[in-house]
Amino acid sequence: MIGKLIDVPRRAVAGLGAALVLACAVLLAAMTDSTMQPLPASAPSGEFSAARARTHLERFATEPRPIGGAAAERARNYLVAQLRAAGLDVEVQRAVGANASTGLASFGLVHNIVATRRGHDPTGTVVVAAHYDSAAMGPGVSDDAAAVAAMLETVRALGDAPLRNDLVLLMTDGEEDGVLGAEAFVREHPLGRAGGVLLNWEARGVSGPSLMFETSRGSAGLVEAYAAAAPRPRGDSTMAAVYRLLPNNTDFTPLTAAGFAGLNFAYIQRSSHYHTAGDSLANLDPGSLQHHGSTMLALTRALGAADLPALRTDHDATYFRLFGVLITYPDALVWPLAGLAAAAVAGLAVVARRRRLLSVPRLVVAAVSGLVPLVVSALLAQGLWELLVAWRPAYDGMGGLLHRPDAFRAAVVAQTALVVLGWYLLLRRRLGPAALAVGGLAWVAAFGVLCAAVAPGASFVFALPALGCAVGGLVALSVGRPLVAAAALTLGAVPAAMLLSGLARNVFDGMGLALGGAAALVTALLGLLLLPVAELCLPGPSARARARRLGLPEAHARARGLGRPEAGVRARGLAGAPVGALGLALVALLVPVLVAAGLAGDRFDARNPARTHLAYVMDAGTGAARWVSADPEPPAWTRRYVTGRDRTPLPPGYARGTTLWTGPAPTLDRAAGPRLTVLRRDGDRVELRVSAGRAARSLTLRIERPITEATAVTAGTAPVTVRVAGTRANTWPGEVRFRGLPDAGARITLRVQGADKVRITAIAETDGLAAVPGFVPRPPELVAATREDGELIAVTRTYTV
Repeated sequence: MIGKLIDVPRRAVAGLGAALVLACAVLLAAMTDSTMQPLPASAPSGEFSAARARTHLERFATEPRPIGGAAAERARNYLVAQLRAAGLDVEVQRAVGANASTGLASFGLVHNIVATRRGHDPTGTVVVAAHYDSAAMGPGVSDDAAAVAAMLETVRALGDAPLRNDLVLLMTDGEEDGVLGAEAFVREHPLGRAGGVLLNWEARGVSGPSLMFETSRGSAGLVEAYAAAAPRPRGDSTMAAVYRLLPNNTDFTPLTAAGFAGLNFAYIQRSSHYHTAGDSLANLDPGSLQHHGSTMLALTRALGAADLPALRTDHDATYFRLFGVLITYPDALVWPLAGLAAAAVAGLAVVARRRRLLSVPRLVVAAVSGLVPLVVSALLAQGLWELLVAWRPAYDGMGGLLHRPDAFRAAVVAQTALVVLGWYLLLRRRLGPAALAVGGLAWVAAFGVLCAAVAPGASFVFALPALGCAVGGLVALSVGRPLVAAAALTLGAVPAAMLLSGLARNVFDGMGLALGGAAALVTALLGLLLLPVAELCLPGPSARARARRLGLPEAHARARGLGRPEAGVRARGLAGAPVGALGLALVALLVPVLVAAGLAGDRFDARNPARTHLAYVMDAGTGAARWVSADPEPPAWTRRYVTGRDRTPLPPGYARGTTLWTGPAPTLDRAAGPRLTVLRRDGDRVELRVSAGRAARSLTLRIERPITEATAVTAGTAPVTVRVAGTRANTWPGEVRFRGLPDAGARITLRVQGADKVRITAIAETDGLAAVPGFVPRPPELVAATREDGELIAVTRTYTV
């Protein structure tokens, strides 16, 4: 029992037509995921204008604004003045924010801007939030100044129009160092404890549509409000479902953990500039700023007028775009749709079996073998990345987020097509096209069921394509007209082409080529769904060969439509191997061509620079000073400073990582640097007074033993305590960071495991390297890497407690 789901005359025409329809579906999905046309400064006053918002960026977002720095204070003063001029009540919350991760306690003295506007008949509070600090390596125009500027333009566009609900504009500090400002807001501020509806705004690139990528639990009502109010809603619940499984966080995380119901937005394209000097006004896509702001203004108006308690639900919603329309439905439908998709696939298998197009054993083998193209495609994509890094080591420091990745992405898609097509042609004659098509479909339906169990919001992206293709197959088998059957198969695959191609694009944008295996897996699943369409492009079996397999007279086989002679093809079983082999050869040749084109086109220059890590480290106790780089292969500029891999001159506990380059450096003032005083030692409890010294913005403590708890307090703030589990990797096991440490220092109390005596290395950190004698600035084709201990003057002292 080896057969096809359908056979049609003029197969080449039918196959080409089906391919064109599906290509148009993919193109339509990409086009409807665009941003918005930016509006000029002359736009009507009630509309959001990217040009007007950009004016604010030119005032406060032209330099890095890390927590505790002078630039952050300048930006804060500007923002406070603008908010007060707009008529809002403004306060600056000063507090110590805290966070903990494996082996690490992070603290920071934050200054949150909290601006309020009272509603005339409030049912609750709408909080619009973004952070005004940036990473130390760049001005953070997109992350997250664009959202802050959008807040100012939104307030202007609202004008004096009354809002029913209270409005709070929350501009947090210290997000880049562990969501410190948001944590302090919900822990200490009355508005943070009161709850409400949250709209949080972020960015992980410098362009692309403003995506709703995360929702709080029980967000179905808010999703419906977003669908109704947003001028061009973008994003889907796959992002929200996957994001909940990841360790990543934004200000949204502590705020929703404190009881806020909310939506989180970001644009994520051209993420190679994320957290670097390239996150600048020159690289900002004005369409992304417009999309951010238009969505923000529309939602602020809609939620400002809504009955907020009525929006609270006890369930989530699935949401996605299809044919340009945002579709939403409650999570109660997730399991029924996943089950329906699985049932439709099972029904297709039963009908195909009754038509003697497949046998149960062959179907089982086909389904099991479908794992091969999925796994091999993912492994090849990861292998391609390793080859790219080996050829161009600078890629390693970019985490897969390349400046011009399109050719490499196309190579991943091409090699995935090569694997799926090769697997199909290898087994096509033994198992039959119908068995392979239904077996591949079963994998997509299984992913829909799996996601229904572990990530319900992502189930649709597999269940609906599986359902569409299965229904298309059932219709094709039930109609007698071949062209109608081909149309049914093609139209059934349209949702798959749109949804899975969109998912692959988002995976590429969000995860980069370093995790290209994830995008390859999605692409391979799409390939499995398109097998019946691919079959249309292959020559059919001859009537003689088909009759020989079924034991029928040749004329009878022709009368039943079981095959037709193919000119120039000597059929043995199912024909098409020569055509398939030619297709495989062409795709195989395409992969290296695309890779070569990618390497030729993605060269580093002033607009798209490479990254390099460099820090200056001096032990104030001994006077020894070294340059340090964590680059696997430092570029020529960095090799001016580092000469080898000898880590022995580095201060105790400073080194982090297994690959470090070092080189001799001039000594700075040894009187500068951190100070640590033991105030009290009681068992495993150590109370310290710490300061960083003049000009230093932050202090890091590396502890020779694991820590289980840390408490920090500064003058005029409340103490805050965090519990710490685990140990730091590739360095001393315990670590405490205090960003934005005031000149007067702080009191830190630790619980330290282990022996009576413990060494602690204090590291005072000052931004920039220009103060080091002989330092030559980077050439324009290089920027500072995103590693947090780079672009710093680190002065250390080691104490035994």
